[in-house]
Amino acid sequence: MARKIGLPIQGSGGRHSRQAHADLPEGTYEREMSKEGFFGPAAFLYHPRPPTGWSKFEGPLRPRAFDLNRLKDAAGSPWTAPVVLRNAHTELRFWTLVGPMPALARNADGDQLLFIHEGRGELFCDFGRLELSPGDYVMLPRGTIWRLRPETQFKILSVEATNAHYSLPDKGLLGGQAIFDPALLDLPVMDEPFRAHQAESGNVEVHIKKRGAVSVATYPYNPLDAVGWHGDLCAVRLNVRDIRPIMSHRYHVPPSAHTTFLSDRFVVCTFAPRPFETDPGAIKIPFFHNNDDFDEVLFYHAGDFFSRDNIDAGMMTFHPSGFTHGPHPKALRNMLVQSKPATDEYAVMIDTRDPLDVVAGAESVELTGYVDSWAAS
Repeated sequence: MARKIGLPIQGSGGRHSRQAHADLPEGTYEREMSKEGFFGPAAFLYHPRPPTGWSKFEGPLRPRAFDLNRLKDAAGSPWTAPVVLRNAHTELRFWTLVGPMPALARNADGDQLLFIHEGRGELFCDFGRLELSPGDYVMLPRGTIWRLRPETQFKILSVEATNAHYSLPDKGLLGGQAIFDPALLDLPVMDEPFRAHQAESGNVEVHIKKRGAVSVATYPYNPLDAVGWHGDLCAVRLNVRDIRPIMSHRYHVPPSAHTTFLSDRFVVCTFAPRPFETDPGAIKIPFFHNNDDFDEVLFYHAGDFFSRDNIDAGMMTFHPSGFTHGPHPKALRNMLVQSKPATDEYAVMIDTRDPLDVVAGAESVELTGYVDSWAAS
């Protein structure tokens, strides 16, 4: 039996706005406390000081930041690329690939999502060939055999849907073509370069990951030798430049409106350039919030990250569930008035329903002072 979350409460007290994220009482800062990310019951509280104005923060709930540009391991296989964060339902790796993968790869643990942060090249898989460029998402269904051949060095964020799948979000009243039309999901092609790749001779290895361990199947030929296919399951490509964000000129929409892919226990969202809100009373920065049910991860791909200070492309932030967070003090000065008409950023957000663990190797590239970047001066 379906259960409605929370109690049947609808109330208010003190000085407050009638509309969330707009027309705040003078001299206040809004904080959202909500259930199920931004989909469940919520309360909006109004404070005379920023809710992140601590003078000191200690303990494991602290926010973390990592400069993934400093991970120099140029692994030839996705299964030896450094893991940054993981739980039972996903695994986030950051992979630098400087030359063609010497072996083919196959993920038997779940669907694989590759986000091309840097580099250009080709992907060969069971379904054909795709040309890749910065900003491409590539979704590889579980069981797909594949290989990358870079023209220039690849830097890739890899997000595994462990024992699960990727799908598209329900866009509801917006219609199926909102945010991006599914027609923009490019499929591989079985073209002449793909057929030339099939001609590889000698022993060809396929490195298969299952339950975190790697098995190797060796063929006396290239097993990417399909001559055709049909069905409704395939590798696909989507570039962030083709995403048209949802926005409202009168209301700052929550991050959930930017969902690109869904899995069973997490979502992948894309922040892309969009106009700022123009209503005088609407806040024009992300609102302070307690995301008490989801861990929040942001990978910064390109542009000017307007809500963050001293964060550059190739960095990743991690805000555990239960941690109150929001814009940095520098961005807070632009809460109601922005100096330019639109955002200029591309970022990937992963919100997980289950707590993530920081893998030991990631601590070597951690920005240990990140928690103090909000501290009251």
